[in-house]
Amino acid sequence: MAQDDEMQVDEPVQQLNGSHDVKDDILANLEVLQQAVQQFDVRFVLRALRAISSVRKRLVTEGKALETLRAVRDARLAPSNDQSKQHTTSKKLRSEQGAMLPEEEIYLSVLEQVVYLDTKQYESGAKFSLQLVDKIRSFNRRTLDPLAARVYFYLQLFVEQLTPQPPSQQSPVLEIRERFLTALRSAVLRKDQETQAAVMVLLLRNYISTADITQADLLVAHNQFPQSASNNQVARYLYYLGRIRAIQLSYSEAHQHLTSATRKAPSSGSAAGFYQASMKLLVVVELLMGDIPDRAVFRQPRLEKALAPYFELVQAVRGGDLAGFSKVVSANADTFRKDGTFTLARRLRQNVIRTGVRMLSLAYSRISLRDLCIRLSIGSEQSAEYIVAKAIRDGVIEATINHEKGYMETKRAGDVYATREPAEAFHERIEACLGLHDECVKAMRFPMNQHKLELKNAQEARERERELAKEIQEGEMDEDDAGGEFDGL
Repeated sequence: MAQDDEMQVDEPVQQLNGSHDVKDDILANLEVLQQAVQQFDVRFVLRALRAISSVRKRLVTEGKALETLRAVRDARLAPSNDQSKQHTTSKKLRSEQGAMLPEEEIYLSVLEQVVYLDTKQYESGAKFSLQLVDKIRSFNRRTLDPLAARVYFYLQLFVEQLTPQPPSQQSPVLEIRERFLTALRSAVLRKDQETQAAVMVLLLRNYISTADITQADLLVAHNQFPQSASNNQVARYLYYLGRIRAIQLSYSEAHQHLTSATRKAPSSGSAAGFYQASMKLLVVVELLMGDIPDRAVFRQPRLEKALAPYFELVQAVRGGDLAGFSKVVSANADTFRKDGTFTLARRLRQNVIRTGVRMLSLAYSRISLRDLCIRLSIGSEQSAEYIVAKAIRDGVIEATINHEKGYMETKRAGDVYATREPAEAFHERIEACLGLHDECVKAMRFPMNQHKLELKNAQEARERERELAKEIQEGEMDEDDAGGEFDGL
């Protein structure tokens, strides 16, 4: 864990036992929060939040986690004989004697939320989180924004586990929507972009869990996602937005959002679950668009096992085997329902039929509608004629139907480079590169008030030039005495 030189922990105390190590680490994180308040820099708060992942493991494995947190709180409130500069500074930051900073109190409360979540005490965690949300709303401090976003996140996780669980309309997730909407309104008015981004993502998750897609779409339409949100929040937002667009049959937009979400997904192993969920939905969306995912996608170590049912689905769709497709969907129905892709997978039936029609059109220059019915397991020639006509209209195949003689005749294939397909492919790649460039520019950090310093230096340079010009005109100095720095006005 990264710490400054001012926040070193006593090494002999660390070597006593594991509980002392956890306590000292938490106290060190509290010192980081004090430095964040002192310098009004949110990056120190983010550093303390990143340390939660290492602290939570030892809190749960060693036991007595809540007692340890109470001991930390008592140690923080207890008076100290240390007269160092750091202690004096932290004492000045407190509003009253013996009280903790709001950032310290909320940080310890977040650790309590983590303990409740890891020990599966969902009811106690939900009750504690609701009280903590009411407490956070009484503050208006920018250094509390990342902590508040984490509190709302754990509240959603607790409520999702309470019975009855979503998608039941009696689920407790419906009761916390009002709190989230109130928090979103307050965050917008206070320009709290961290909480605004987190609450918007949680509201989308809440709506999707109960299949309220219309309300989720209205939330996206009437609210603008903050551009300065963290990369993780942007990835989550794009994932939920892609799921909404896929349900609304806007497969092109869904594919664009999901592709961006997978690219923004963290490469670390801790975020493998999000990457797998995004790729599962992306594979189904690509199939619904009529494309076949690349085989290399299913060979990635993080995806090989998770995407095994979807690989079978891709093979069934690619082969145009309607009977095999039905068998794959029924065999992996539980997996698709768990992933939330069962409804989308069932929509692929028409794609399987169109793929079969396309393969037959490539294999035969002329084929009767009755043979189409036999090969694709279609009930009647009239249904086959309708399917072929729709495929021709959608541009899947280039053929004509002879209604009198009852056959389909394929047109001779043309040059693909004479079409707009290569230009569209290049356009997509260029658009992705330009978007990546814009995001990199927005994510750059610039020194505070650097432009004012440059203006000040320019003004001083002009004043020096005027003084040198005045001295030269008065005859007190010639151009050689100026050192060659004067170029004239």
